[in-house]
Amino acid sequence: METGEQVGVEAVPYCCSDFDSGETPARGLAIRTRKTRSLSTSSATACDYRRNQSLHGPSPVTTFGPKACMLQNPHAVMHIQDPASQRLTWNKPPKSVLVVKKIQDASLLQPFKELCVFLTEKNMIVYVESKVLADTAIAGDESFGAVIQKFCTFREDLDDISNRVDFIICLGGDGTLLYASSLFQESVPPVMAFHLGSLGFLTPFKFDTYQSQVTQIIEGNTAIILRSRLRVRVVKKGIIMTNGDSEGSRKSMQYQVLNEVVVDRGPSSYLSNVDLFLDGHLITTVQGDGVIVSTPTGSTAYAVAAGASMIHPNVPAIMITPICPHSLSFRPIVVPAGVELKIMLSRDARNTAWVSFDGRKRQEICHGDSITITTSCFPVPSICFRDPVNDWFESLSQCLHWNVRKKQNYLSSEEEEF
Repeated sequence: METGEQVGVEAVPYCCSDFDSGETPARGLAIRTRKTRSLSTSSATACDYRRNQSLHGPSPVTTFGPKACMLQNPHAVMHIQDPASQRLTWNKPPKSVLVVKKIQDASLLQPFKELCVFLTEKNMIVYVESKVLADTAIAGDESFGAVIQKFCTFREDLDDISNRVDFIICLGGDGTLLYASSLFQESVPPVMAFHLGSLGFLTPFKFDTYQSQVTQIIEGNTAIILRSRLRVRVVKKGIIMTNGDSEGSRKSMQYQVLNEVVVDRGPSSYLSNVDLFLDGHLITTVQGDGVIVSTPTGSTAYAVAAGASMIHPNVPAIMITPICPHSLSFRPIVVPAGVELKIMLSRDARNTAWVSFDGRKRQEICHGDSITITTSCFPVPSICFRDPVNDWFESLSQCLHWNVRKKQNYLSSEEEEF
């Protein structure tokens, strides 16, 4: 199979701490700051949404008075790009694209076929998952057979396509984007998500004008938002029997999570009882149905349903939200993105706990197991319809109906007198 060209990096969006040492910045991104037309349907509309002032906060002064200054530690600094300046460009024209489609959804068959025909006509190498072609409605379509012959296929967890795909197109809802993220455990290519699902908070594009929108992406003229992910390491303590004696062994698994890590009580009727550590220090014990550790992107998912605030994806943070805590004072909190969290069962916990990652890979957590969480060096570069700020508020309004209320009537001059 032919390997797609990689996109170069002109500006490093993240500089992580020693926890992520050895990792490299996000692949597929180059940042430029010159003004260019956004992906709105008309240039007039684009001008209406163009900001003339940066939202990036000023760098703080690190000298205090005549003799004091802050100790410089470049390994512990995270550099965040100004959201107004994050724009995608290609070092070389993209040649390959991964099309991720929601499985067993009949409403997506026609959009999927139209898009694949369009991409192959543009001489793009199209990657699709093998189980997508297992759908009889696709495999049995003789008129689509010539296009299928040009596909490059892969299997989840078996084939590595991380260095073969130049960008990703998602057809479905938010879950399709989460699934696409899980396919890349390190660098993620730019993602273009079409709203063909139910909620669509993370999918800003409409399929009606896909040809012009995809063409504009290929030409490299679009805003992007870097959605931070969580790097999660699960260490499980096992027992090996040797000559009748028990010996401890440890099994480690690692995940990249876009929305949230959820630790809950599972099928047990007892409260979950887990200890939460921050940078090695015990900060609290969660007694309730569980706890959610989410990214800013995940703050509008399960976390907001559990009473958390909503955080813009450009804010470098991790949110900790209890699920039905048995305490009147346990409020959701936001901690810096660079901290390291660890979750373990308390010694006096009556039952085990269960953990899931973006709703997948659900597994049991027993005494001696640990879950370590910090911000990953590999964000998901999500392509914007307009820009990172306006897209987010549009999703709040259209998907969650944020602050929707019947307008208060005005008072007439006669009514004001009374």
